[in-house]
Amino acid sequence: MQQYFIPTEQFTETHVTVMGEDAKHMQKVMRMKIGDLCQCADRDGHVFNCMVESFEGQNVILKLVEEKSNNAELPIRITLAQGIPKGDKFDTIVQKGTECGAYAFVPFSAERSIAKWTSKWDKKKTRFEKIAKEAAEQSHRDIVPYISEPMDLKELIAYGQKFSNKLIAYEETAKLGEQQGLPTLLKSISPSVEDKLLIVIGPEGGLSTAEVQQFKQAGFICCGLGKRILRTETAPIYFLSCVSYHFELLYEVNK
Repeated sequence: MQQYFIPTEQFTETHVTVMGEDAKHMQKVMRMKIGDLCQCADRDGHVFNCMVESFEGQNVILKLVEEKSNNAELPIRITLAQGIPKGDKFDTIVQKGTECGAYAFVPFSAERSIAKWTSKWDKKKTRFEKIAKEAAEQSHRDIVPYISEPMDLKELIAYGQKFSNKLIAYEETAKLGEQQGLPTLLKSISPSVEDKLLIVIGPEGGLSTAEVQQFKQAGFICCGLGKRILRTETAPIYFLSCVSYHFELLYEVNK
């Protein structure tokens, strides 16, 4: 069933009014008719089964049939702090990261970041938010991940202090054969929607030794992501997959 994220103010107790691009998608792409069903989520994590009741101009009026107990979120809120990569790689990171359950994305300017976004950020943010919304709809998430303003290293370290768990994906840790850091940390976490984890991933070329030292001094923990060196756009997906396996698939087997 197709899902849409609709601004909360467009909901009433019994109906939701769908406008703009979402209404156009319903009518032109999905060719929905009166009586057809879809899902709509507000921005507070509530998901409803809805039925098309009428068309008013370019808007679509849906009747709320029932609220769903969706529970499609990871049991721990994960924020991906991604060193700004080249080209359109951040598009891929946002799309696939959203599908895999990321709660938020924080681009940051690392020492080895080649791309600079300062002059084009507003346009880029609009695109990233659209990608996140569409990926959240496709994967039937309860929420659309938040896209943060870009940060520098100092800002990211300060931002990290509000997280109960903060990690650095560091390839040198993997090269040294240290494979237990991530599994050990995940075992120490009691999953809760109130628990938050920040993972820092470098751009192409990784993080510099100086950057890693600054993170470590601020309480971040280094971890390797397996024995192989991953591309910057692959590492976030690998990490989220590990978390999903540990807290969702493995939990279901062991409970």
